[in-house]
Amino acid sequence: MAAFTIIRDTTPPADIVKGAVVAMGNFDGVHLGHRAVIEAAVEMGKSHGRPALALTFEPHPRRFFSPNTPQFRLTDERAKLRLLAGTGLQGAVVMTFDKGRAQTSAQDFIHHELIGRLGVAGIAVGYDFHFGKGRVGSPTLLASEAPKLGIEVDVQPHVDIDERPVSSTAIREALAEGQVAEATAMLGGPWFVTSEVIHGEKRGRDLGYPTANMRLDRDCGLRHGIYAVRVGRGRGANRVQIDGVANFGRRPTFDNGAPLLETFLFDFKDSLYGEVLDIAFIGFIREEAKFSSIEALIRQMDDDSAKARALLQANASLFPRLGEIE
Repeated sequence: MAAFTIIRDTTPPADIVKGAVVAMGNFDGVHLGHRAVIEAAVEMGKSHGRPALALTFEPHPRRFFSPNTPQFRLTDERAKLRLLAGTGLQGAVVMTFDKGRAQTSAQDFIHHELIGRLGVAGIAVGYDFHFGKGRVGSPTLLASEAPKLGIEVDVQPHVDIDERPVSSTAIREALAEGQVAEATAMLGGPWFVTSEVIHGEKRGRDLGYPTANMRLDRDCGLRHGIYAVRVGRGRGANRVQIDGVANFGRRPTFDNGAPLLETFLFDFKDSLYGEVLDIAFIGFIREEAKFSSIEALIRQMDDDSAKARALLQANASLFPRLGEIE
């Protein structure tokens, strides 16, 4: 299988695939609306015998324009690229969103970046995607310029679930409320995080529930509580999935400290310290709570584990479709 190509601002012109079709967007979460744009680009590429790439921006423009405002990103850059690599695209163009790019006019972006540097043969965008200084660039502008540039432009309408448009904002709101099934429906797969296992207080081990502990992004807006999770470990042919139950929160029974993700893996004994794991959230079980005794906490953990096993059994194959990137 061909490697997923990543083109950056520093990529030499000789290494850029010219004549590709691009799906353009920020793609936070790579949800069903994004996937409609991506599928349009893939189909356009097939019809013209051209590769299809995603074109996206890092950091997210919101981070540039509002650096001091907390930003709950559904996917950091690497997670986004791994999801994009699992969609059928041949690669991604990652453009650095900085002061220079923010000041680039929509026309200059089209003529210098899309046509001049990338030599695109076609563009797929969502109905609400805007670009260029002052967000003047729009699907309408692209469509009007297309005949003069000799390229094809496909504009995708919004995707609805139960008459509600799918959006990254709606998914963030669902996760903030613990509505995991709703978020999964809009994403087309479970939301996941990736982080390194760190040393904790070892309390779980004493309780009979040793956990893999992770710090998540400080702006993570996931509701504090107990979740049924599926863990991805390893890469390539060595990759395995392990079911478990996780607590995300401040541990009010003990220290009420900084938020931590603590995951107990079912039927698993190996050490995971220092490993980087993917944690996919399959179902919400309950809110985090403070218990009056260790015995009461253990009884609740037993119940949580049973509920998590049932949720995971009912969703036996549910996991994000991730591609390999360098």
